[in-house]
Amino acid sequence: MHEVSRQNGVSYRHRQLVEEKVKIVQSNNSHRGFSSAFWRLPTEILAQIFLYCIPEDGNWTPAPYLAPMLLTTVCRRWREVAVDMPGLWRRLRLEVGHGDWRQRALCYDSYLQRSRGRQLSLTFECHNNDWTELRSLLQPYVDQISSLTLGFFAGADALVMSDFRALEELVIYTDGSDPVLAVARSIAQLPLNLRSLKFMDLWLNHTMLSGFNPLAWVGLTNLEIVVDGLDSFPRLLQLCPNLSSLTMIGIFTTVETSETLAHSNLKSLRISGDLHLDSIRNLGLFNAITLPNLHAIEVRNIGQWPHEEFKAFLTRSQCPLESLIFGGGVMTTDEQLAEYVTLFPSLELVVDPMRSTFYF
Repeated sequence: MHEVSRQNGVSYRHRQLVEEKVKIVQSNNSHRGFSSAFWRLPTEILAQIFLYCIPEDGNWTPAPYLAPMLLTTVCRRWREVAVDMPGLWRRLRLEVGHGDWRQRALCYDSYLQRSRGRQLSLTFECHNNDWTELRSLLQPYVDQISSLTLGFFAGADALVMSDFRALEELVIYTDGSDPVLAVARSIAQLPLNLRSLKFMDLWLNHTMLSGFNPLAWVGLTNLEIVVDGLDSFPRLLQLCPNLSSLTMIGIFTTVETSETLAHSNLKSLRISGDLHLDSIRNLGLFNAITLPNLHAIEVRNIGQWPHEEFKAFLTRSQCPLESLIFGGGVMTTDEQLAEYVTLFPSLELVVDPMRSTFYF
């Protein structure tokens, strides 16, 4: 882990140094006489350096002071190399609903053309109630979009997600408003290839989830969701029969059901509640489910740990549990922890009060 962290730090500093070099060279009024070996680097090496210049933390709007556009302004050779690298042009943030759309659309289209059919990772932000302009711009590229982040702002209308046939990963966030109906209509039928869905700050409840087509989320293998009420848990498992990883965050109320739902594919379960809003009580979480393939579970902020209920769940599920993590806001005893080690001798058991944030 230390080695990976060190390498990431070196890569980040390397990218900083290259960007500083670009700015210095760009500010020079004349490139004549500049004899540094940096200019004589083979194209393959220069291309690798350019890749280090690309921001890794999300998608960015095109800007002359950021790579890759910055790289095209230094000299003719750098421009030729950068424009001929489709991998530099596959991440982009697009905004609609304010400013001069025609000018931005020309910039976006020029940017996307340079991707030359590569898979795209895009962020859309809609600041009005109409996605039409954006949909028209993206029509030639829709089958390249494999990763999409959607920002729903106040007044935004629904975006039909089933049109994005190549989409594999979808992230949804808001500006703090509550465009829940627009989002609900957008995700009512997801593309068949979609495998990962993440809601960053939008609360969904059982009533809304019950209104979805039973096959709407059938392809999902990873889901991160914020829920209002623990009764959403069984419904999520029904909607996602192929789910292997579930992260569920929210305000939890007691599950009241006499039925037990079995899900054969779920391997990883992460749960975080809100102790400021939840009373300390038995939520009935593990009474409602059987997970025979569960390998890892992490819980935070749910109060008193339902030890006997969880043991009954383990007996019923007969799952190959490998990792059990108790974060902050979960009350257990040493005797309970010892029982889990006895049940699973090779279990990775972690008790870490510092893992206490609401979001993972």
